Amino acid sequence: MLRPVQLEESWKKCLGNEFEAPYMVKLREFLLQQKSEQKVIFPKGSEIFAAFNLTPLERVKVVIIGQDPYHGPGQAQGLCFSVAPGVTPPPSLKNIFKELANDLADGQQGVEPVFTPEQCSLVPWAEQGVLLLNAVLTVERSKAGSHQGKGWELFTDKVVQILNEHCEGLVFILWGSYAQKKGEIIDRNRHLVLTSVHPSPLSAHRGYFGGKHFSKANAYLKKRGQTEIDWLNVD
Repeated sequence: MLRPVQLEESWKKCLGNEFEAPYMVKLREFLLQQKSEQKVIFPKGSEIFAAFNLTPLERVKVVIIGQDPYHGPGQAQGLCFSVAPGVTPPPSLKNIFKELANDLADGQQGVEPVFTPEQCSLVPWAEQGVLLLNAVLTVERSKAGSHQGKGWELFTDKVVQILNEHCEGLVFILWGSYAQKKGEIIDRNRHLVLTSVHPSPLSAHRGYFGGKHFSKANAYLKKRGQTEIDWLNVD
């Protein structure tokens, strides 16, 4: 059986009713069926809602939207683009760090534009208020996109709606057409929306590099009197 959902209280208050909705009942039945067939699902059950549990609603400052979890062993940890310390970073994450280093090194003494492969987990970002939200929260091992269209998208659409309507002055970082479509409902008058192509090696050189989304996000937060994100703080 699947474990009962453990959800941080501020999110539970807004999302609790979603777990009784017909689409969520069907999603749960699908996941149970997958487990009965001995399918390996990532991330592990205790980490499916990690993004919410690490970043309470009232602490969200920045939202980064991914597609679905990494599907390799030991990679997914419930946060988009993030892998556990010690896990080899996937190509998209390498490009994220490359852009981060060059962005924050631009004009700053003492910051070297280098990628450190030991630094792979984005948990410290989540703890500072960066909601690392995948549109789909589970995946079958070695089968990218295998849990798309099963109901998770409706759940995370609701999350984006809540963020858009109940928060003020968030930074939404939308990399790639999938994330941008997910963010179409965002009110640009209330929030800052930063877009580019996806950091995947297939597209990164067509507009991802040089976007400077990390420094732009911090400039927006600073202008609003909020604490900036220490983007270089990763595990």
